Amino acid sequence: MAHNRSRRSKLRTLIKKVLESSSKKEGETALLPAVAYLDRMGVKNLLHKNNVARKKSRLTKYVNSLK
Repeated sequence: MAHNRSRRSKLRTLIKKVLESSSKKEGETALLPAVAYLDRMGVKNLLHKNNVARKKSRLTKYVNSLK
């Protein structure tokens, strides 16, 4: 339980870093570790694969909308 809680916490932190980025370049550098970690959480069944795909899509869409 505690192990999964720490993983979820790290995931939320990585997602927040992407959402707090102000420039596209900054967003892209924050997006890479977030996507990699999301994929890992999907493989380990901490998150459902469709949930992972949705989060990755929304984060990528957000970063692409930055100027």
